[in-house]
Amino acid sequence: MPSHDPATPPVSPSPTGGDAAWVDRFAGLSRLDSEVKELLLSRSKILTVPSGATIFGPGKSPENMLFLLHGSVRVQQVSETGHSIVLYRIHAGESCVLTTACLLAYEDYAAEGISESEVVAAAVPREVFDDLVARSKAFRSFVFAAFSKRITDLFLIIDEVAFQRLDVRLADRLLALSNGSDEIATTHQNLAVELGTAREVISRQLQEFQRRGWIAQSRGQVTLLAREALDQLAHQGA
Repeated sequence: MPSHDPATPPVSPSPTGGDAAWVDRFAGLSRLDSEVKELLLSRSKILTVPSGATIFGPGKSPENMLFLLHGSVRVQQVSETGHSIVLYRIHAGESCVLTTACLLAYEDYAAEGISESEVVAAAVPREVFDDLVARSKAFRSFVFAAFSKRITDLFLIIDEVAFQRLDVRLADRLLALSNGSDEIATTHQNLAVELGTAREVISRQLQEFQRRGWIAQSRGQVTLLAREALDQLAHQGA
């Protein structure tokens, strides 16, 4: 898998065209005064990263605050045993809370961020981030509001992993991934990462769903046959 440090992206065009006023895509930043906006725009770089790249990873120190303009980034934690769990995703119009935390604490990353599509992001240097957190109340409020929301989301994930049945979580995930279709392009390993468990556990549970006639499986694909039954199971955890 390709890996790219945000400080040295594969493509780094000048912030022109539709991304020139990228701050206006973020509700909290659009309310900043003109001086702070101009500082963000003049000191930031627009980075383009290809799909499947590791944008950051454990042991690396962030040099930029990242604001996503296009695409999606999956942030996941990998255990010492090799098991992974998706912590959250960053979508267009959002910042990376893990990067925020590492910048504030001067710590290295403890998880990895992987681009799920081509990603375009605005990168604001650490020194600009530090300066604005110290002197701009509006910027500081934006940073901590985004931080607080993501921490709440992470507590929900902890609750799901620790207390909800896997079959309930798997049914809910399959329905979410289907996006209204009965055909889902995924693998047992991908589902294991999404739910923070072992591939073998997912395989056994999918086999049980298939035995009940709820799904059919083929290589790299799951077909939903009984969406209503899956929906009823998923709502047992509601």
